[in-house]
Amino acid sequence: MRAFRLRWPVAGVLATVILWGCSASPPPVSPNAGNAGPSGPDSRLATGAADTVGPSPGSAGAKFRYRFRQTLPASDRFTFYDRELSFYFRPAPDALHFQIENKQDRAVWIDWDRSQVLAPDGSTSRAAHATTTYRNRFNTQAPVQLRGLQRYSDYVLPMDYLQDPGGSEDQIHRPLLPEDDAAPNFNGREFGVDLVVRIDNQPRTYSFRFKVVGVLPN
Repeated sequence: MRAFRLRWPVAGVLATVILWGCSASPPPVSPNAGNAGPSGPDSRLATGAADTVGPSPGSAGAKFRYRFRQTLPASDRFTFYDRELSFYFRPAPDALHFQIENKQDRAVWIDWDRSQVLAPDGSTSRAAHATTTYRNRFNTQAPVQLRGLQRYSDYVLPMDYLQDPGGSEDQIHRPLLPEDDAAPNFNGREFGVDLVVRIDNQPRTYSFRFKVVGVLPN
């Protein structure tokens, strides 16, 4: 299992919900990020989905930037927690970044094969995450184990957004949201994830939804 740490500024944000710092997982490796060329008149392809330290996530040189709101469960800090798990989300144009903390002392599993992503265009797709590639998009995805009290960081995007990398092992995909002239058309759009976690060997679906509440020119 690979864990991915997100370099987000969290001082004062998650003090009572998710604590960043030491993790029980191996040293994290963040996916490379970049643009791989055009996929249409107003969009670009991306390689992986890197984390960001900026207050407004987005690509350097983007024409537009986005503002988001978490609508389900409603939260002005992009968080949710119950007795078993704590969640923190960071929506971005490239993908939906998140971190989970297992609050209990027994293992739980993220069931990727049952998890789904709602795209901003209204379509529903199987969930792809950091280790999913175009070549294995039709294969069974191995579940991710979170040991007791472990934190795990990753990102999700629609499986249907993966693109043929032409022999490369890179994860080439359409961005979740465009940052060019098409961006204003996505104001008011909703997207999200239905993340299935096996707790005590029982699947539990955690549904999260986010809304674009502003598209601003850079």
